[in-house]
Amino acid sequence: MRRYLRVVVLCLACGFCSLLYAFSQLAVSLEEGAGGGGGKPQAAAASWLAGGGRGAGRGAGSAGPAAHPGPSDRYSLKMQPVERVHLAVVACGERLEETLTMLKSALIFSIKPLQFHIFAEDQLHDSFKGILNRWSFLQTFNYSLYPITFPSENAAEWKKLFKPCASQRLFLPLILKEVDSLLYVDTDILFLRPVDDIWSLLKKFNSTQIAAMAPEHEEPRIGWYNRFARHPYYGKTGVNSGVMLMNMTRMRRKYFKNDMTSVRLRWGDILMPLLKKYKLNITWGDQDLLNIIFFHNPESLFVFPCQWNYRPDHCIYGSNCQEAEEEGIFILHGNRGVYHDDKQPAFRAIYEALRNCSFEDDNIHSLLKPLELELQKTVHTYCGKIYKIFIKQLTKSIQDRFDRPPKER
Repeated sequence: MRRYLRVVVLCLACGFCSLLYAFSQLAVSLEEGAGGGGGKPQAAAASWLAGGGRGAGRGAGSAGPAAHPGPSDRYSLKMQPVERVHLAVVACGERLEETLTMLKSALIFSIKPLQFHIFAEDQLHDSFKGILNRWSFLQTFNYSLYPITFPSENAAEWKKLFKPCASQRLFLPLILKEVDSLLYVDTDILFLRPVDDIWSLLKKFNSTQIAAMAPEHEEPRIGWYNRFARHPYYGKTGVNSGVMLMNMTRMRRKYFKNDMTSVRLRWGDILMPLLKKYKLNITWGDQDLLNIIFFHNPESLFVFPCQWNYRPDHCIYGSNCQEAEEEGIFILHGNRGVYHDDKQPAFRAIYEALRNCSFEDDNIHSLLKPLELELQKTVHTYCGKIYKIFIKQLTKSIQDRFDRPPKER
């Protein structure tokens, strides 16, 4: 009888071991199939690139768990990949430091892992890789570097439109073909709360909306478009494209109404005809083209409040962003070079505080105290009079970050 019991126990033990092995192999296969929940995406080739040669993400890098999987990652049973927030920026010329400060502000406050899509001139790639790789200990982001790429037959014309490389943003839906949704920001943007918050606005789009931007002005008496524009523009005062949230799947599928033909055109087909028609009448380049497109397709645009794209215009002639006064400034846009001169000390103080802060320092006062002291010196300026708005939002965002468990920071 004991012999039979031993045989039964041995069979059960063998069966149990086989089951464990099967589950471990299943975990590995699921991990590989899902990309570990955060692998770096490959840059898709633009349709105008022969063979996709320069469309591939050159110098693509990553930082985070997907880059250095450990034993716990290998055998964790992840049924769904981790959702990443996709953030794009275009950097040319002397914009390296400004871009890195923007990326740092996104990393300081955000909760979900971030995927950076950085379009930069070739000479900037090594600098980006060197610094971003040093941030890899954060394990909260991946990044991909791309060359500046325009349609070959009109590349020179697109590159010189407004500022160098600025019009690259118009072609993001055609280059990043595998990316469903994207937040594009200018290099002079600073996040004062998690990127997750503006990303969540995608869920508020109705069935016809494909993109979201803030108005160019809240006060028509100081608006630029309604006073000077020589082309169609969205709404009463136009929209500002420095912060642009896009459902790119919808953008690629949509046929757009226009004033050039009765036939509706897709995104890739409408851009060059618009440039040819209006190139002598546009001052702000690609932003003007976006205004023209959404003038003819207003149902496609979701307009978010000025606190998501707060600029010197909102306080230089008195405060005209009511939402920011009530709830705080969510995203700061230091256009007109105000981070680097003495015209708007409040904007410069925030930029320098974020530029100089260290990821290794988890002391809230290391960022907040110096900023408070600097902002109090600016009370004599129009924008300085609302420095408490900056402090209010920054205090909340920083406190939220340091109140989170270390693994969520």
